Amino acid sequence: MKRAKKTALAELVIRAIEDLKGRDIERIDVSKLTDVMDEIVIASGTSSRHVKSIADNVIDQAKQAGTRPIGVEGLETGEWILVDFGGLVVHVMGEEPRRFYALEKLWSAAAGSRS
Repeated sequence: MKRAKKTALAELVIRAIEDLKGRDIERIDVSKLTDVMDEIVIASGTSSRHVKSIADNVIDQAKQAGTRPIGVEGLETGEWILVDFGGLVVHVMGEEPRRFYALEKLWSAAAGSRS
């Protein structure tokens, strides 16, 4: 996927999250840390229903723009939903799982260890 298309998809995802009042949105470039993906977007929802709604909106908006996810995990429980677009992976999490797993810190620590 070309850089401009990746950037456009990440921006679309962020708008879709913002449209449903997703919280604490973080966009992290991980391209130097892994060959599996280039970027991660992480956001929080206030309840499992809110998390599911946000993830559904991300998926719907991406499909309308012509991009389908290659995988979706966690829709059943709504505590942590992962939407995989290949070069971009979206994590929509409840507030408690987000605090517990602290993905931002995990990826920041990995970036620091690669210097």
